[in-house]
Amino acid sequence: MSKKPNTDPNYKVIAENRRARYDYAIEDDIECGIILMGSEVKALRETSANIAESYAEVKDGELWLVNSYISPYERAMFKHQERRRRKLLVSKRELSRLWNETQRKGMTIVPMVLYFNHKGFVKLKVGIAKGKKLHDKRATEAKRDWGRQKQRLLRHGD
Repeated sequence: MSKKPNTDPNYKVIAENRRARYDYAIEDDIECGIILMGSEVKALRETSANIAESYAEVKDGELWLVNSYISPYERAMFKHQERRRRKLLVSKRELSRLWNETQRKGMTIVPMVLYFNHKGFVKLKVGIAKGKKLHDKRATEAKRDWGRQKQRLLRHGD
């Protein structure tokens, strides 16, 4: 039985895509591994990464993370490219499911959280998502505002 990630001292969020839930309707999420160079792992330990502008794609039977940024590690002997394509590790079943989902109209694979798991491995949580229209974003924002206002009213009792 595994521990809850937020109670584990080794669990550490490196980068988070906060706009993903605002811009997309997330239908499902999958945890996948990522192939990194040594200098990239060292740079991630210093929490210097950005996945906000990145996306994942299935190409030639493999899953790739495109346009993610990992800052250079200054003390590395062999430096890495900051915005290179990085291979993601998923099972064949999950890969075929992801490929089938992205073939539907409007579906995409969005990276949501990059983190160290309880064993110290770098993991990426990706979501299968459908892009929201402007009116959907407004409805989400109105619902969130109403929730805040409701909490404020309950707290003050006015």
